[in-house]
Amino acid sequence: MGRIILTGDRPTGKLHLGHYVGSLRNRVLLQNEGDYDRMFVFIADVQALTDNADNPEKVRQNIIEVALDYLSCGLDPEKVTLFIQSQIPELHEMTQFFSNLVTVQRLQRNPTVKSEMILRGFHNMETQDDNQRGLPVGFFTYPISQAADICFCKATTVPVGEDQEPMIEQCREIVRTFNGTYKCDVLVEPSILLPSNLACRRLPGTDGKAKMSKSLGNCIYLSEDPKEMERKVKGMFTDPGHLRVEDPGKVEGNTVFTYLDAFCEDSDFPKYWPDYQNLQEVKDHYMRGGLGDMKCKKFLINVLHDRLEPIRARRHEYEQDIPEVYNILRKGSEAAREVAAQTLHEMKDAMKINYFDDASLIAEQAAKYRQ
Repeated sequence: MGRIILTGDRPTGKLHLGHYVGSLRNRVLLQNEGDYDRMFVFIADVQALTDNADNPEKVRQNIIEVALDYLSCGLDPEKVTLFIQSQIPELHEMTQFFSNLVTVQRLQRNPTVKSEMILRGFHNMETQDDNQRGLPVGFFTYPISQAADICFCKATTVPVGEDQEPMIEQCREIVRTFNGTYKCDVLVEPSILLPSNLACRRLPGTDGKAKMSKSLGNCIYLSEDPKEMERKVKGMFTDPGHLRVEDPGKVEGNTVFTYLDAFCEDSDFPKYWPDYQNLQEVKDHYMRGGLGDMKCKKFLINVLHDRLEPIRARRHEYEQDIPEVYNILRKGSEAAREVAAQTLHEMKDAMKINYFDDASLIAEQAAKYRQ
C-alpha cells in the first residue's frame, strides 16, 4: 500500500488566506516534493449542499471558483487528481454502509459538528422548536460522508487545519469498526497532517475573531483585488490598548502579527522594511512602544502583495480557457471514480454482499434447493 494524500474544500465561495495557509500552500509543497505515491484534491459540493440545499446555484457557480483557486495556487493536474465529489456515486454508497456503523450519540459528541452547527445557525435536536432552523440529516451525518471521501482512495494522509482533527479521528474509528466487523483489512486509517507553522493552523479573520469565514465576512480572498486587500488590512484588528504610537503594544492576539507570523519571511525585510532584520525585531519594538500599527500594516500589505500577485496572474491565465478547467475536472473525476469503484468492490466482498460474483454462494444455494 502506497502513501496517498486526500484533501478538499467546500465550493461555497472563493478560497481565502485561511484556506491557503491552512492547507493549500502545503498541498503544493507536498505535490512538488513527490514523497507521496498519489494525491487527490476534491471539490466537496455534496458536503456544501448539506447546508445549501435550498440554494444549489450558489454551489454550482462556485465549482469553477474553487477550481481556479486550486490551479492558480500551483496544483498541477499532471501530478494531482482534481475531482468533484458529486461525480463519484460510489462515495454515496460507501457513506450508506458506514452510516450503519456510527451511532447518533457519537455524531452528537463530535466537536467540529457542534461548532459548525452554531456557525450555521442550526440548533440542537433536543431543544429545537418550530421557530428554529432545523438540523438537516445530511449536515448532521457529514462526518460519515467525509470518511467515505477519505477511504475511497485509501488515503494515508489528510492535510487539514486543526479544527478538522475530530473529523479525522471519527474516520479512523469508522475504519477500525469496518475492518473489525467484517474481519478484513480493506480500509486504511488516515493520519492528519497539520501545518508546521502554528499561526497557520487557524488563521483568524480580519476582525480578530477566531476563524476566517466567508459567512462572517472577515476574509481576504486569494483572488482579492489589490486595493480591496489593502483596505481590509488597514482595517484589521490590532491591540485595542495600543492607542498611541509610544504605548507598549501586545503582539499576542494581534491579528496583524498573526498574519505576519503566517506569511512573512526574513527575506521580505531587505525589500520592504530594511529597518529590521526579522519579525522578532519588529515584535520587540512594538512591545516596548514607539511603533505604530499602520507601519506594521503597510509591511503586511507588501508581503501579501508579494505572495498573491503570482496567484492572481496564474488565475487570470486560467480564466481565459474555462472549458479546459472543466475538462481537467472531468478527467480527474473519471480517474477518481475508477479508484472508488475498486475500493467499493473490495468492501462489498468483505461484507459478503457481492452476490453475483460469489460463485461458492450460488453453488451452495443451488445444491440446497436441489435436495
